[in-house]
Amino acid sequence: MQGYSLGVIMDPISQINAKKDTTIGILLEAQRREWPIFYMEPTDLFLQHNVPYASMRRLTVNEAVESWFTLSTEIVQCLDRLSVILMRKDPPVDMEYIYTTQLLDLVEQQGVRVINRPQSLRDFNEKLFTLHFPQCCPPTLVTHRVVAAKEFLEEHKDIIAKPLHGMGGFSVFRLKKNDANVNVILEMLSDNNRRYMIVQRYIPEIVTGDKRILMINGKAVPYALARMAPAGETRANLAVGGRGEGVELSERDHWICQQLGPTLQEKGLVFVGLDVIGDYLTEINITSPTGLRELDQLFNLNIASMLMDSILEYT
Repeated sequence: MQGYSLGVIMDPISQINAKKDTTIGILLEAQRREWPIFYMEPTDLFLQHNVPYASMRRLTVNEAVESWFTLSTEIVQCLDRLSVILMRKDPPVDMEYIYTTQLLDLVEQQGVRVINRPQSLRDFNEKLFTLHFPQCCPPTLVTHRVVAAKEFLEEHKDIIAKPLHGMGGFSVFRLKKNDANVNVILEMLSDNNRRYMIVQRYIPEIVTGDKRILMINGKAVPYALARMAPAGETRANLAVGGRGEGVELSERDHWICQQLGPTLQEKGLVFVGLDVIGDYLTEINITSPTGLRELDQLFNLNIASMLMDSILEYT
């Protein structure tokens, strides 16, 4: 549909893997629909006289292996000239990220659809958000205290420990009761009792895959990407060498999605990636969920088209 324009806020486009990148998949679909696309990085946004602006460049993308994007000359434009803005900046959700979402609040107030909703990006940590749905989660402890984490390990014998701010499988540890490095790992994760960490009972079904389930406006894509850990590795994230296999959602997967769907809709979380191991929800990815290109290829889908249709329905 013509008459719409799309802004995208993302990490430097020259540094991404275009063949696998979910953002590029979305932009290719927008371009097929003849939506003009305007590229921005967070540092391009600014506020003047209470009006949000950005230095932006018209972006063209294609499927070529080399020279797969072109950028026009930079222009400065008020952000309310755009119909929709995709906030696709990767974590960390640090103070600069928070400031960007606060500026995007003003853009949203001017009638521009921002996906995902800036307030929700601030309000919900991707790991803590799961605990709003305790019926879906494994036994979990969030704490600063090393001694509390050790008591949790004593109870459950086999646990996963990780920081609240991590992504891509980094700083994720599996700990067993008699491991020699328990103290040093928990001290490192908690910065010696000064920073929150999250510990969860180990889910042995990880051997059959850590499933990435994509949801669009509270509805699940019917297939998931089951990420398999490489030999000798606990983590299944693709970023650390995991291998992806396509699977249909199980009855339990559908139930988890139904538990979350109304809240995701209410909070303006239009494009979300759930991480599910066995019967348990372990993470709700809201900043820049991935897996779209892999699922499209495995099942001959066009998930970006589903997303764009949803955007049009509510824009």
